[in-house]
Parts: sequence; C-alpha cells; structure tokens
Amino acid sequence: MNYTFQFDQVLAAWPQLLQGTWVTIQLSFLAMIIGLAVAIVCAWGKTSGPAPLRFVINAYIELIRNTPFLVQLFFFFFALPAVGLRWSPQTAALVAMVVNLGAYATEIIRAGIESIPKGQIEAGLALDLKRWEIFRFVILKPALKTIYPALTSQFILLMLSSAVVSVISADDLTSVAANIQSETFRSFEVYIVVALIYLLLSLAFNLLFKLIYQMALNYPDRR
Repeated sequence: MNYTFQFDQVLAAWPQLLQGTWVTIQLSFLAMIIGLAVAIVCAWGKTSGPAPLRFVINAYIELIRNTPFLVQLFFFFFALPAVGLRWSPQTAALVAMVVNLGAYATEIIRAGIESIPKGQIEAGLALDLKRWEIFRFVILKPALKTIYPALTSQFILLMLSSAVVSVISADDLTSVAANIQSETFRSFEVYIVVALIYLLLSLAFNLLFKLIYQMALNYPDRR
C-alpha cells in the first residue's frame, strides 16, 4: 500500500470541526439532563405508580428498547411532519436522544430503586418524612450511587450514538466531517481526526462523571 497522509486540508477546517464538536456536546449534554429527568419520573411510576401508569411506561420502554435508534430518529423528523408536527434537525435529534435514553435509563434506575432495603423506607416513614422526601433522600440518592457506573456508561453510549443524527442534516461532528470529506476527498484523514475527537469527548465526559461522583455521591455506605 502506497498512501501519503495529508492532514493539512483537514486541519485547515478546524473551525468547522470545532463547531460540529460543540453541537455534539450540546446535544449530548441536554439529552443526558432531560433524559435522566424522564428516566427518574418513569422509574418512580414503574415502581410506585398505579397499574395504568405502569402499563404505559412498560409499553414505552419495550417500544424504544426493541426498535433501532435510527428508525426512532426518522420517526420524529420525517413521520411526525405528516401530522403537522415539524421540528428542526437539531430539535428532532434532541427529542429522539431524550426518548431513547429515557427508556434505557429507566430500567437502570428502577434496578437501583429496587435494590434499596425496605427497612430504610420504613425507617423514613417512622421518622415522619414525606413521601417525596423518602423518595429523594432515602431511595433515589443511594440508588443513583449504586447504578452510577451503568448510568454513566449509558450516557457515553448516547454521546457516541449521536453520530447517527447526521443523517437528518443535524450539524453535529459527523455531519461536518462528511462535508469536509466531500470537499477534500481525504476520507482516511477526516475520519481519523473525527475518531480522535470522539475519543477525547468520551474521556472528557468520563472525567466529568468522576468529578460529579466525588462531589455528590462519594459518601460512606452504611447499609
């Protein structure tokens, strides 16, 4: 194989790569925050809600976990406009990512909630704590500590899966890379650089999650 690497044209497009990286970070971070909120509500509903609510949540989880993310993305961007609901590519990408993460994270959080001993809940009731206080302090916080590694791994997978949103012309890193490749015809160099950027993003998010753990969840487990 006689191939000469030429990164100069790719590196000359660093403003576009930086903008695409920023869009990827924004989409991923917003989807993580909103998706986590959705998952917490759904996990509460699945473990403590009435039967009709549990049925709806279970149907949502099974539907999302058993269909491809790409199909979900196409549904929000291409199918919903047929009934009058139109979104920009970025908005459709964000909604699809939130819905996808919500389903997967619900099951992770549910497992954490069900790992809490019932004696701790009974102790909270004996101390006359309100239901929401018991859920927040006695159930949710210890549960998050238990499932934190699995949850953050799901967040990283979400960030990496965001590359798919380029197919609906969302201006993320992968979409920018495709544009640069079509202009420079340096496919090998473009995707080496993009792969390194995604690697750096994964490492950066891992570091951020470790800092969050140290600040919020690194306390003695007295169970």
